[in-house]
Amino acid sequence: MAKEPVELKVPVSELEIGMQVVRLDRPWLETSFLLQGFVIRSAEEIQALQAQCEYVFVDGLADAAASDCSAPSASAPGKPKPNLDRGKPTRTKSPTSLKPKSPPVNRIRYEKQCSVEAELPAAIEAYEQARELAHHLMDDLRVGGMLDMNQARQVVSQCVDSVLRNQDALLWLTQIKQKDAYTAEHCMNVAILTAAFAKHLGLPESEIEAVALAGLLHDVGKAKVPLEILNKPGPLTPEEFQEVKLHPVYGRELLLETGRWMPTVLESAYFHHERPSGGGYPEGLSQQDIPYSARIVAITDAYDAMTSNRCYASGRSSREALDIIYKGRGTQFDEELAQEFIQCIGIYPPGAIVELSSGEVGIVMGSSDQSKLRPRILLLRDDAKQPRPERVVDLMHLDLDPSGQKYQIVREWPNGSFGIELKDYLDKWLSLTAEIPEAKSG
Repeated sequence: MAKEPVELKVPVSELEIGMQVVRLDRPWLETSFLLQGFVIRSAEEIQALQAQCEYVFVDGLADAAASDCSAPSASAPGKPKPNLDRGKPTRTKSPTSLKPKSPPVNRIRYEKQCSVEAELPAAIEAYEQARELAHHLMDDLRVGGMLDMNQARQVVSQCVDSVLRNQDALLWLTQIKQKDAYTAEHCMNVAILTAAFAKHLGLPESEIEAVALAGLLHDVGKAKVPLEILNKPGPLTPEEFQEVKLHPVYGRELLLETGRWMPTVLESAYFHHERPSGGGYPEGLSQQDIPYSARIVAITDAYDAMTSNRCYASGRSSREALDIIYKGRGTQFDEELAQEFIQCIGIYPPGAIVELSSGEVGIVMGSSDQSKLRPRILLLRDDAKQPRPERVVDLMHLDLDPSGQKYQIVREWPNGSFGIELKDYLDKWLSLTAEIPEAKSG
C-alpha cells in the first residue's frame, strides 16, 4: 500500500536526532526556533525543544488509506488551510494590490551627515517619543480607542530624520530591550530597523517613511489578542496558537477603521507572516505574491524578535540572528533582501557587546559603511574582564592593543555579560563622548 506524508504528534520526551520537526505546539516566532522546520541534529536542539514545548509535529509516513483520518502534512499538496475565521471577523479581499514592488533600479546613496556621538541626543529624543507612542497605541487599542495616524506619522518622521543623519545612534538604542513590555517595544524597534534597512536599500525618503510606519504598525493587531496568550510563558494550546495567528487579520481591520490607511502599512500588517515557501499565514502566499514592503518587515520583525528577551526565552546575539536569517533565505525570507539586511546591520551592529583579541570587552559605537567588520568600540573591561578606564578604539584605523597587536573582534556577548547593561551606559555615554580619549594608532 502506498505511503503518504503525514505530521506525527510527538511528545518532546520522545524526540530523537534525525527527526524532521515541521510544526511546534506554539508559533515559531514565539520561540527561539525561528526557522520554520528543521532536522534535529544534536542533543542540545532536543533539550531546547523540551524547554520550550510539550510536543511537536514531525514528518512521518502512513498508509494512504489511513491518512484520510490523519492530520494533513504541512508539506502535503492540497493541504487545507486552517480556518482562521471561525467565530472571528470575516476577512475580505485586501483593498491593496498583491503585486510586489521591486527594489529600486537606481538606488539612492545616503551618506552619514554626522558622527554617532553628535546624533545621539536627537536619537534619544526620537526614541523616547516612539517608545511613548508605541505604549499608548497598544494600551489605547486594547480598550477600544482609535489609532492616531497623524501622531504615528510625526513620530516616524523624527526617527527617519535621525536615521538619515546617522542610523547607528538609533540602532544602538534598539539593543536596549524591555521584556516586560515586549509588544510595544518590538513595534518601535521594528520601525527603526525598517527605516535603516530602507535607507540601505536606497529607497526615496518618502518611501523610507512609509515602510518605517509599516514597521511601527505591523503588529497592531496584537492589541486584540488576549495578554494572557501573548505573555504566556509555557506552550500554547492549538486554540491559543490559532488566536495568535489572527493578529494580521485584526491588524488590517484596525487600520481600515481609521479610514486613512496607506497601502504599504496595510500590506505589511496583513502579510508580514507570509513566507516565500508558501508556508506562512494568513493567506499562505508564495514568493511572487508577497508585497515588497511585507518582505522587508518580515525580516526586521524576525531579527528584533530573535534578539529580544521575552518571558519564555532569552534573546540571541545579533550574529546568531543574522545566521538564522541567512539560512532561511529563499524559504522563510526573501533571498535578496535577506542578504541585503545582513549587509545593512553588519556582523557587529551598534550596541553589540564584543570581546577583542586582547581579551578586553566593550560596546560597539558605530562603524563605517565601507567596513562594518571594523567598528569603533568603547572599551569597558580589561583582559581579566574587570572594569577599566573607558577608551575608544577604532578598528578601521588599525588601533593596537596593549601588546602592540592589531585589535580584532573574536566574539559577541549578549547584553548583561560581565555586568555590562546597555541602558546603564546610555547617560554615561553622552558625557563620556566629550571626554574619552581616542586611541592612538600604532
